[in-house]
Amino acid sequence: MSNSATSIFNLLIVGEKTRIAHLKKFASELEKLHVKCMVVNDLEYIDKSTEINLLKKSQKNKKIKELLKNFKPNAVLLDRLSKFGQIIIKEQIPLLILLRGNYWEESSYVKEEISENFVKKMSFDKHQKIAEEIFSKAHIILPISKYLESIVLAKYPKKNIRLFHADGRDSSEWFREKGMELKHPCVGLLQGANIWGKTKELAILPEILEKLPDVHFYWAGDGVYKDKVLPLLEKYENFHWLGSLEYPDKVREFLTEIDVYLLLTGLEGLGQTVIEASLMKKPIIATNVGGIPDLVKDGNTGCLIKLGDSKDAISKISFLLKNNSEGVIFGENAYNFVKENFSWSKIALDFSRIMTKHSDLFITKKRNNNL
Repeated sequence: MSNSATSIFNLLIVGEKTRIAHLKKFASELEKLHVKCMVVNDLEYIDKSTEINLLKKSQKNKKIKELLKNFKPNAVLLDRLSKFGQIIIKEQIPLLILLRGNYWEESSYVKEEISENFVKKMSFDKHQKIAEEIFSKAHIILPISKYLESIVLAKYPKKNIRLFHADGRDSSEWFREKGMELKHPCVGLLQGANIWGKTKELAILPEILEKLPDVHFYWAGDGVYKDKVLPLLEKYENFHWLGSLEYPDKVREFLTEIDVYLLLTGLEGLGQTVIEASLMKKPIIATNVGGIPDLVKDGNTGCLIKLGDSKDAISKISFLLKNNSEGVIFGENAYNFVKENFSWSKIALDFSRIMTKHSDLFITKKRNNNL
């Protein structure tokens, strides 16, 4: 977009609470490109699917109408699928969807697990209808990895779909910070356990623990499936569970202390923890799934391992622990790659280019709605 267009362009960015801080950094860089931004937490404006308090529903409906009236967005960027998107569609404001994960595969896991719970199934079905409407009526869908791009292109071949690596980080915030003491040599895993499609890959860890008894493995993370995998791991003396770590301070301490970063996942949209481990210059080993190859260039910025292959993981871990110089090179390469491609300024510029490519859509909308 030209400066004359973007100087009066209002972008409303809507996301969940845990990502607001990152979205504000993104918005700050967009402001430098003459895009006026507002970042809001969606749950402050929409009711949950199970909400039955009519007064609360009415208050939130009023609040969102006031938000749209006062800010007058030319477009809305939705960071996760929610009823907020339905409202924007109804108001006929251009809607952009940030696709962070394989919604359809993740949904299949959820559907299977709640099949016997009538209330949860009703809520799930309602959310699926909302998601389908949002996908079908969104003006642009922004998958955050090549893997997600291929999936959404197959499902919606006629939609405007643009690859957009949205997970930025400020490299100045990721520095060595002492404070955590671990046993060495050690391998660190930093991942949640709320999506079974991701978490189930930790099932190969027992064999790794058994074959590498002198290596300590530390898992930082928590989630609904924690109790499904912890019993398999805690019987090994070289395994240690740290629970959730305060972000970002304790995460920095953790990444400072570990020798190798390991991501065992069965499903990944891109891999935010890989970005952070890269900025900490750690040698990285990650499962070759989803968007991980967008971040880890095998043999250059880290090592990719085959899905479900514990022997491959054991081999790569052993190699990096025995060849420190190779690990240092991988860490430096990963740092340079991420700093260049995943800075907030780069991501904001990429987004601005996408908006420019579709400027006719937003200019037309502004003229028709007097925004």
